[in-house]
Amino acid sequence: MKLQPIVISLLDTDLYKFNMDQVIFHKHTDLCGEYYFKCRNEGVVFTPEMLEEINAQIDYLCTLRFTHEELDYLRSIRFIKNDYVEFLRLWHPIREYVTTSLSEDGELSIVVNGPLFSAMQFEIYLLEIVNEVYFRMNYDYDKLVASAKTRLDEKIQGFAEGKYTFKYAEFGCRRRLSREWEEVVVNRLVTETNNCVGTSNVYLAKKFDITPIGTYAHEFVQMYQGIDSIPLAYTNHYAMRDWYHEYDGDNGTALTDTVTTDLFLLDFNRSMVNNYSGVRHDSGDPFEWGEKILAHYRKYGVDPKTKQLLFSDSLDFDRAQALYEYFKDKTKVSFGIGTFCSNDTCEEALNIVIKLQYVNGRPVAKLSDTPSKAMCRDDDYLEYLKRSVAFRLQRESL
Repeated sequence: MKLQPIVISLLDTDLYKFNMDQVIFHKHTDLCGEYYFKCRNEGVVFTPEMLEEINAQIDYLCTLRFTHEELDYLRSIRFIKNDYVEFLRLWHPIREYVTTSLSEDGELSIVVNGPLFSAMQFEIYLLEIVNEVYFRMNYDYDKLVASAKTRLDEKIQGFAEGKYTFKYAEFGCRRRLSREWEEVVVNRLVTETNNCVGTSNVYLAKKFDITPIGTYAHEFVQMYQGIDSIPLAYTNHYAMRDWYHEYDGDNGTALTDTVTTDLFLLDFNRSMVNNYSGVRHDSGDPFEWGEKILAHYRKYGVDPKTKQLLFSDSLDFDRAQALYEYFKDKTKVSFGIGTFCSNDTCEEALNIVIKLQYVNGRPVAKLSDTPSKAMCRDDDYLEYLKRSVAFRLQRESL
């Protein structure tokens, strides 16, 4: 390992990984998952030296264990339950679950395959590793940090001058420039403005005594596609039901676009509308989406001002401010801003993901409200899922 360790704590991940894993631990320990890495940028080349470093960093990751202090911190989060924390006392990342390789033209392959409650935890750690290795070994890192600092100064000045007035959380660990830089960013945003209300990064939330923020991701809804007894077009229903039963209405922000927002709204009935405090946007036109959600609340006689819209799709501060101005008098508005906080430099950020693709050997997929975000390794299954969604939408709209 030529670089310093990139992941030094198993808390250095998004809160929603623990949230989702707790549900799996309590309800679905029989599920196995298979995840695949993808870089969406064109022309990105990884070198054999980068692969060697990535493997060394994964080796180090798999030596880590939760400390007593870290477990006590997790236990202090109001909706994390003691039996799950005791499970984490025993859990650790297992190296054999991760396979890496490099094609002749420099395309990086990473596959994670194992029990879902364990395999799912690798995603954020691996993205942190890949991103930092790539930027440290491909560019002048000091030059990148200098440009990032200049841009961060401008952001903070924008809040001081009143250009930006919205509240938001930092969601940047998966595509951060480095662990060191994300720490700088979060610390400065929290101490030099009054607008950053927390971070998705549990390690940094603990370190700086700020609020850890997150609910669930697309993979949580996708995993229900791999359960034989659940019809494909009803996965949102079962996911939201299990989530509500686990958290009793706490931790209640629902993600709408795993199999399209239109399908989600069929299951977001009067009961669910009342059970969940808000919903999160992650694809499609955010203004159209927001109006659709507000209309749905009004349909059930719910005052939209009592609910929250959380926007988190590739946001920068200007885009967030525009959304805030548009919706602030209609509903509660919040934002999760990732790459623009943690990796805004003079070089283009990587758009890298690790997505759940199989559950118990069955293909699963995310349809999204942005078709280009769909990711599935089985084209026949993807078309079947689309037809299942279309059939239910057509039948229940008659």
